[in-house]
Amino acid sequence: MSAQTAPPLTAVEQALLDRIDTDRIVAATQRLVRARGENPPGQEAETVATLAAVCRERDLDVRTETAEADRDNLLARTTGDAGGPALLLLGHTDVVPVGEGWTRDPFGGEVDGGRVFGRGTTDMKGGLAAAVEAMAAVQEHARATGRTLTGGVELAATVDEEQGGVGIRAWVAQQPAKAYVGCVTAEPTDLQTVIAARGDAYLDIRVHGTAAHSGRPDDGANAIYGAARIVTTLRDWHTELAAAPHPLAGPATWSVGIVEGGTGTSIVPAECRVLADRRLLPGEDAEQVLREVIARVDALGLERDGLRVEIDLPMWMPGFETAPDNAFVTAVESSLGTAGGPGLGLGGWTAACDGGFVARDLGVPVVVLGPGSVNEQAHRPDESVGVDELTVAARTYALAAWRLLAPDSTAGAAPDAPDGSALEFRSPGAGSKA
Repeated sequence: MSAQTAPPLTAVEQALLDRIDTDRIVAATQRLVRARGENPPGQEAETVATLAAVCRERDLDVRTETAEADRDNLLARTTGDAGGPALLLLGHTDVVPVGEGWTRDPFGGEVDGGRVFGRGTTDMKGGLAAAVEAMAAVQEHARATGRTLTGGVELAATVDEEQGGVGIRAWVAQQPAKAYVGCVTAEPTDLQTVIAARGDAYLDIRVHGTAAHSGRPDDGANAIYGAARIVTTLRDWHTELAAAPHPLAGPATWSVGIVEGGTGTSIVPAECRVLADRRLLPGEDAEQVLREVIARVDALGLERDGLRVEIDLPMWMPGFETAPDNAFVTAVESSLGTAGGPGLGLGGWTAACDGGFVARDLGVPVVVLGPGSVNEQAHRPDESVGVDELTVAARTYALAAWRLLAPDSTAGAAPDAPDGSALEFRSPGAGSKA
């Protein structure tokens, strides 16, 4: 889809963007990177404390909510608004484990060649730092200009996004009945406005057989042989799914990540476990996928070989899709263009994120938009994010918030409904979207 034509900046909007301080964003990113937060095992507490300190230093309201024992979500909000629907900025405080292959300190936050290096710079502590800078700029600008925004700007930074989604599930469950004008998930998208993203499901498949001496293998039931047939089935299924891709998010996929079983070369294995990742299309239900997996495994007839299979769904997160002509999408995409974005147009995302829960459970229009690249940087050694990307992200979040929430903005919204259906967005300088 073509990029939104950027409406011209008003003097008030330019003054807002002038409040965005690149050095401050970089410093906040470095502090967050140095706070670690690897998951597993779930060590977000230091990152949460650091993020809370950064928010308080910028005079934002901050509180925490318990997601599970010793793991808190952080909620921050601007002040002084009229109490109407807010703009939600969504992120997470955990990062994947460091892993091997680093040539720089993964928790150093080194700046070199216009990039900040370290685990989580792209996924997604840079996005969090940009969000805080944007919130502070909007709050300061509203005070300086005497504006009362219709609603605030909120940041929800959840724990456990990289694993089981404990944080977002707890946050959604604790939400009062209130509307948001929309949700920007600040995950890395190369600064493209993503309006469709796949979900994800983890399948835990355990094959139970019978141990025997390998000198007489027919006395046992080989669990690894049964697992191998299941893996082949999933591989074939992956090929089938490729024939029906989503126009933006791509096809649903299967990927077997772990196979473990057996206790010794001379023993017929009695147990084998297969852990598989199933990417879900927007609107696809993981429980239905589980039923389909069970049916396909049943069709293999493994019980005739003396094998028994258990299949569980330990984790799943929904995908989402927001209409390209939704007023919230228009506001964000046009703000990105004005703020200096790369002009990539509306797109899809093959990754999954917490935004799917917000769309599904709260009925809120969602986009994913953030600094860094999920494909080129996230989860890799020497992870980094461009300083210029951090600045553009913060400018975009701030400008979108102002245009959506400032009552006399040249580009304003009237958010009457949580699903965004009654949003009305006007921007005289904006062009049409293809």
